[in-house]
Amino acid sequence: MSVLVFPSQNKAHGFYKQMDACTLRDRPTDRTWAVASAFIGLATGAGGEDEMRGIRDFLDSSHGRHFADDVIGALKGRVANNETAIIQTIETWQAWTISLETERQVGIPAGLPYLTGWVLHFTANAAYTDVLNRTV
Repeated sequence: MSVLVFPSQNKAHGFYKQMDACTLRDRPTDRTWAVASAFIGLATGAGGEDEMRGIRDFLDSSHGRHFADDVIGALKGRVANNETAIIQTIETWQAWTISLETERQVGIPAGLPYLTGWVLHFTANAAYTDVLNRTV
């Protein structure tokens, strides 16, 4: 089964920029992006076009930059390769939960796994933007 992966729309920021500058990565940034997108999709139950755009938007955001920082931290900790570092980071982010403060500020339900919550947030934003663009 192939996973639909949307390329970065923000290569100067977010996950893409952080990973592009990382000398420890073991593959080109585009491939690292694709692996991260696919693995996040699997971990969060995403897979449809809307959810995969949400993952793209998450990775393009400042949250994606922080996610990349954690992947790079795992690589600095002598993790075997990019895939292992991405999986480790996903596991860490999924172990955290959305706080009540984040629920109040952004509307993501408290208690959701952190990564899932942010992917859902960016998915909803992308769908909302699509609706607005169709009605204008």
